[in-house]
Amino acid sequence: MIEKTAEPVPVLEARNISKTFKAATHEVRALDGVSLSVARGECLAIVGESGSGKTTLANMLLGIYPPSAGEMFLDGQMLPTRRSLPLRRAIQLVQQNPLSSLNPRRTIGASLRLALDVHDIGARQERKTRVAALLDEVGLPAEFASRYPSALSGGQRQRVAIARALACEPEILVLDEPTSALDVLVQARVLRLLDELRHRKALTYVFITHDLAVVRNIADRVAVFERGIMVEMADTETIFTNPGNAYTRSLIGAIPIITDEEEALRKTVLENKSAH
Repeated sequence: MIEKTAEPVPVLEARNISKTFKAATHEVRALDGVSLSVARGECLAIVGESGSGKTTLANMLLGIYPPSAGEMFLDGQMLPTRRSLPLRRAIQLVQQNPLSSLNPRRTIGASLRLALDVHDIGARQERKTRVAALLDEVGLPAEFASRYPSALSGGQRQRVAIARALACEPEILVLDEPTSALDVLVQARVLRLLDELRHRKALTYVFITHDLAVVRNIADRVAVFERGIMVEMADTETIFTNPGNAYTRSLIGAIPIITDEEEALRKTVLENKSAH
């Protein structure tokens, strides 16, 4: 008799989670019965237009919003509404605009050091060295520790934001539109850095974006959200070559054309959309 191999436990899992916000005269269902899991070391992209629920999902994964219904799990253990310091350390956020998330009155070194101090990571006398190592990991020189956010370019500030998240030695990074404020060339460099860090440090990514083109070369799987509902999830190649949902096809059809291959793909997708 052949023994069945046990399925690996997802590092992060959401089971039938919903989120409803109460307005003055009505309720808004931001997420509706979403179930998904993320394997260790995977990059799962959450894609959708504004109002699709993707940022609400990110905030729930981080413990900022409690679910109205459903449950979330980390390493097979249910995530409580109130997160302990170790749980907050395990899931870290990289925001869209690092200029607003970095304290303008605090040096880069002080911002990185704060994460180490809050989570009591490493011996105090070694934390200055650790700050320099974090800057090196994201491709910045150690002397940047004495600079302020306003003295850095957009790409450099985003690298600092990534370093700050890495300071906590997390299992998971939630990346909320991490490149949307950057120009195309800087965006490509930051995406390359994120991909290198994921493989080098065995990180798991939940990558939130409105732009399918951004995640084409970094995501293993893509979950497509529309009006609070996950309408499709598949591996990245399938999403781009054989999308099964009309909304996904419309998102792919809106990607700017760069190469002849992409132009042919867009034509095929739009033809399939009209056929349905």
